[in-house]
Amino acid sequence: MAELAPGETLLAKCAGLEPAQLARTTVEPSNLTLLGLVRHMAEVERWWFRRSFAGEDIGDVFTGPSDGNEGLDGVHAADAERDFGLFQTEVNACDAAAAGHDLDETFMSSRGVSLSLRWVYVLMIQEYARHNGHADFLRERIDGATGD
Repeated sequence: MAELAPGETLLAKCAGLEPAQLARTTVEPSNLTLLGLVRHMAEVERWWFRRSFAGEDIGDVFTGPSDGNEGLDGVHAADAERDFGLFQTEVNACDAAAAGHDLDETFMSSRGVSLSLRWVYVLMIQEYARHNGHADFLRERIDGATGD
């Protein structure tokens, strides 16, 4: 079996579920949902690759600037198809923003710290690992499915 990219792994954990299942909280008292995780990762990708590294002057995908939850809240089953589309669009845009750049290329963070593109990739590996682990628990509680 071919290895999946972290974003593809998250999508695989959501595959085959109905919108209502994707938007359902299953690990109380947490309000995490699979759809919320997809939305969150679109925000995290956008923040680090496009806004921070590439310096694009763009807003949020799903949340307002003072929200603080980066897409985790405001999940609605009726928006599942749209939200998955926005996630994929964002991942593609982020891939394009990083394409052709050296991993050691640096930028200034919003806190005035010099960071490299390599640092962003390591951070994203950590983010996807954490949230794909959350997705495992959520999916298992929804329909008993477990995965790699």
